[in-house]
Amino acid sequence: MSPSAQNDAELSSEWGAALGARLAGALSGGQEPGAAAQPSRVLNQDEIDTLMAGGSQGGQSGLERIISSGLVSYDRLPMLEIMFDRLVRIMSTSLRNFTWDNVEVAIDNIASQRFGDYLESMALPAMMGVFKVREWDNYGLIVLDSAMIYSVVDVLLGGRRGTSAMRVEGRPYTTIERTLVQRLLNVVLADISTAFAPLAKVHFEFDRLEVNPRFATITRPANACILARLRVEMEDRGGKIEIMMPYASLEPVREVLLQQFMGEKFGRDGIWENHLAQELRHTNVALDVVLHQQMMPLSAILDLKPGDRLMLDSKPNAPVSLQCGQVPLFIAELGQVAGRPSVRIAESLLPVGRVA
Repeated sequence: MSPSAQNDAELSSEWGAALGARLAGALSGGQEPGAAAQPSRVLNQDEIDTLMAGGSQGGQSGLERIISSGLVSYDRLPMLEIMFDRLVRIMSTSLRNFTWDNVEVAIDNIASQRFGDYLESMALPAMMGVFKVREWDNYGLIVLDSAMIYSVVDVLLGGRRGTSAMRVEGRPYTTIERTLVQRLLNVVLADISTAFAPLAKVHFEFDRLEVNPRFATITRPANACILARLRVEMEDRGGKIEIMMPYASLEPVREVLLQQFMGEKFGRDGIWENHLAQELRHTNVALDVVLHQQMMPLSAILDLKPGDRLMLDSKPNAPVSLQCGQVPLFIAELGQVAGRPSVRIAESLLPVGRVA
């Protein structure tokens, strides 16, 4: 064995013995062999906070960053924020017509959250409207808090301005309250359909109304969703409306939501496309006049000799085919013009709209 290899072996054995002694000490109560007993040390709260922080960045601890890393930020869908901003403007007008009151709608925040975490943190009592998007074959959720429910009921039933809505906690919602809330949800869903109209032709339809979060489950608890919190103010009354949409619901229009602005074309240049189209129209293309085609076995072709004749199953006045490579373009007739062979196009084989 070479001296360097021997030194490596001795060093490895020393490290192995040291680690084995520490492991045995840890299993026997935290003491190494031959060491005096030492009192166990208890970490204080500051040291625990330091360990849990793990080099915090941006106001978030290391543990929080690990937990939140599994969620997808809505910032990856820039067009979605524009759609919600459009929804706010539309809702402000529609709710004024619906309540005949001065209504102001604003966005509190738009965030990504797991569906299960949202249901656990939901403030009850509340009403949850489940809606369906038939074109996307998926569901979404609209949640109205207690303040919003009683404010809408108070406004629609003629409550006086300047007085806060009366809340009676601890009782189930009545049929009248559920009916009025359902009318409000239909107005909001129609506004969402209008807001998404520039992106896709979709219809958000009311499905059912729930008061128990267990019955409002529309996706798996671990699935990520988009949560938009809207604040509605009607003078001295108002509340919050939360719109929850799973990422799976937005998957059919994900490519459109990735745009930075309306009509954006990824990696495309309209000027270059027009220039290329014009240049292609001036390109010279060779056309082949095909009199007839027939299938022959390979053995017959190999036996051909100079002077042999091929019998074509075609008449003198039979139409011929004009091809570009292997693509047939036109059906033509043979003839002569000024003593030179020529063809006259009789029928086009190009798709409709491509002959220009």
